Amino acid sequence: MSSTDASTEASTEASTDASTDATDLAIHPDSPDWRRGLPTAAESRADLAMAAALFAGAVLSWVLYRTAGVYEEPASGPVSLLCLAAATLPLAWRRRWPAAVAVAVGAAFVLTSTLSVPELLVVNIALFMALYSVGAWEPSRRRATWVRVAVIIAMFVWLLIALFQASTDPEVLEEFEGVGVLSPMVAYMLIQLLTNILYFAGAYWFGDHAWASARDRARMRWRTRELQRERMRVESQAVTIERLRLARELHDSVGHHVSLMGVQAAAARTLLDVDAVRAATAMEHVEDAARDAIAELHGLLGTLREHDSDTGLPQEAVGSLGVGRIPELVDGAAAGGVHATYLVVGDPVPLPPVTSLNLYRIAQEALTNVRKHAGRGAHADVRLRYLDGAVELEVADNGVGLRRGSSDGSAGRLGLVGMRERVAADGGTLLTAQRRLGGFVVRVQVPLRREPADVRRETADV
Repeated sequence: MSSTDASTEASTEASTDASTDATDLAIHPDSPDWRRGLPTAAESRADLAMAAALFAGAVLSWVLYRTAGVYEEPASGPVSLLCLAAATLPLAWRRRWPAAVAVAVGAAFVLTSTLSVPELLVVNIALFMALYSVGAWEPSRRRATWVRVAVIIAMFVWLLIALFQASTDPEVLEEFEGVGVLSPMVAYMLIQLLTNILYFAGAYWFGDHAWASARDRARMRWRTRELQRERMRVESQAVTIERLRLARELHDSVGHHVSLMGVQAAAARTLLDVDAVRAATAMEHVEDAARDAIAELHGLLGTLREHDSDTGLPQEAVGSLGVGRIPELVDGAAAGGVHATYLVVGDPVPLPPVTSLNLYRIAQEALTNVRKHAGRGAHADVRLRYLDGAVELEVADNGVGLRRGSSDGSAGRLGLVGMRERVAADGGTLLTAQRRLGGFVVRVQVPLRREPADVRRETADV
């Protein structure tokens, strides 16, 4: 049996198989119950085409061997074609029923040689691929082992019988002259045995290697899916945390202003002297409503507040934070090694407290990301633009250090999730993108007259 061409064919097929196998990810790849998925329609068509090509090649090889006169009394044409078809065409189902195909091809191989069919090349390739397919695709690993061992033992028994018959045939012995420990006849037998050992060992090893490779790919897909789930879980947690933070800040901000409303209403009640009875009653209602609103806000959102006393540091009042404090952020960024500039464009107008707070927080997160990812010595440009009916905040850096898309930028991505939540709360739009000349830009535009809008994240070059 010749193994050189068969090994080359099997190696090529193995690489193709490795790129197209379908694995059932419902079972963990490390589980003993893991199996390779059934062949896809494309793989089945490829096997059918390969089997047809091998049959055509076997017919051509048969014609050439017959012309060369390999056998003095070769099998007839119809018998030869049937044997060659039986040895090659079953490979069309080698991935779906690998064990049955290996047994069928092995039996056809023995029959082809026994009936003196003059074809010694393609049938060797077909047998190699059949044994390889058992190792690569048989779902039951125990069956894969036993089928291959049985076929290999049967082939060696048949080979030893053939060698024994040849060694006792006087006509064959006449062709080998000489005596000694390593006579030509002994050398011929040893060559046959060595060739078949390498042949079957290669088929066995390549099959097991293809199975192991498919399992490794399944492990990689499994871990990738787990990482994707974990990332989605972390992003979901980040959204929840940011919403809790928004709820807390909304609670503090609205509570502050509603408290002032109650105080003002109480003062108005004491100062009014025109129709004092009705005015006092109306002001009492305003005062009661304000107090009820504060009580409801405390009841609904109080459980969402986290105690910050664990840090032991005083917490800054949220009501004091807004766009007027952005210059302090810019100065703080310089202390962290980032050269930052701040520019206000347009005529400033009063902003809603929550909008002003959200813009401050977005600028804070963007400058934090610049320090983390752009590297020391980076330059950040912060601009606050007052447009017609909207306010726009832009934070851009020159990106001299790590990029946001690097493998260690997960924290930055979670920060962007928080930005999107804040912009969505104000009905604005968010753009985060790599700059064409290097660096990163965060641009937020919030309408001053609130209209329903979907926050969108764009990734075009800026």
